[in-house]
Amino acid sequence: MPSAIWLRVNGVEVSVPQGSTVAVAICVAGEPCRTSIEGEPRGPLCGMGICFECRANINGRPHARSCQVLCVPGMDVKTDE
Repeated sequence: MPSAIWLRVNGVEVSVPQGSTVAVAICVAGEPCRTSIEGEPRGPLCGMGICFECRANINGRPHARSCQVLCVPGMDVKTDE
């Protein structure tokens, strides 16, 4: 079983298996990646970095495609910024 990684999503600590993407951590936290202009929650759609629906602020980098970034311990993720 892979070891766990702890990181923060919108200020809440979550644990995911090593090798997980940030999109997985966002889903584990129960958060949408962002909210559309109409107010609808958005999450990962393609999982390949093409659709940009999974954008999040990762360690201060805005609009990062969370499905393309692997989790590292202590990472700070903010959604809907």
